[in-house]
Amino acid sequence: MSTYFISDLHLDEKRPDITRAFFDFLHGRAAGAEALYILGDFFEAWVGDDDDAPLAREVIGELSRYSGSGVELYLMHGNRDFLLGTDFAQRAGATLLQDPTTLSLGNERVLLMHGDSLCTLDKEYMAFRRQARDPKWQQELLAKSLQERRAIAAQIRMASKSMNSRKAEDIMDVTQDEVERVMLEHNVLRLIHGHTHRPARHALTINGEPAERIVLGDWDKNAWCLKADKDSLELIHWPVG
Repeated sequence: MSTYFISDLHLDEKRPDITRAFFDFLHGRAAGAEALYILGDFFEAWVGDDDDAPLAREVIGELSRYSGSGVELYLMHGNRDFLLGTDFAQRAGATLLQDPTTLSLGNERVLLMHGDSLCTLDKEYMAFRRQARDPKWQQELLAKSLQERRAIAAQIRMASKSMNSRKAEDIMDVTQDEVERVMLEHNVLRLIHGHTHRPARHALTINGEPAERIVLGDWDKNAWCLKADKDSLELIHWPVG
């Protein structure tokens, strides 16, 4: 059986085509998989596990049925859905992963990340990330009403788009030194991550040995996944809609 890795779907009520594409993926390509790993930014925004929006309920239902079919389902926080919690995971039948996480894929030790922590040149974003991942800050945010949290999430998205439009492309990409540092720290020769929306397979050298960084694609005009079988890794894309 195959294992699949996806990220950056940015599920949003304004993009029902992406939601349909994801459900089609669960019922088609990924049906009967051994495991599915969702490596962050699954939602465009997540304001708390008490979110009662129709999209939240629909997605939880589909994930619950999918994991109930016997597929191991794993979720990692991204920069858009860092408030995903244990209640959501339980209802979806998923396991929440730390970022980063290592796993054995075949006979190989592989590192999984969302990827935002690798973009160390983006000082503004890294400052926001430290705040957003702070448990006290999250607790204070979750104490606000659902309506307030939705308004705050909309403000954060608008501010992010405004800031990113003024940044150089290389600043928003990963830093090679940080990639190498993290891979050395975790003693791996393969890293899988999302976040940058720049799907590719990058060859590099770690401790004198050939290594690889695989970047998952975002779901927009195309859907993307990494398919792992016993002896192969394949980065796949197909049209949405």
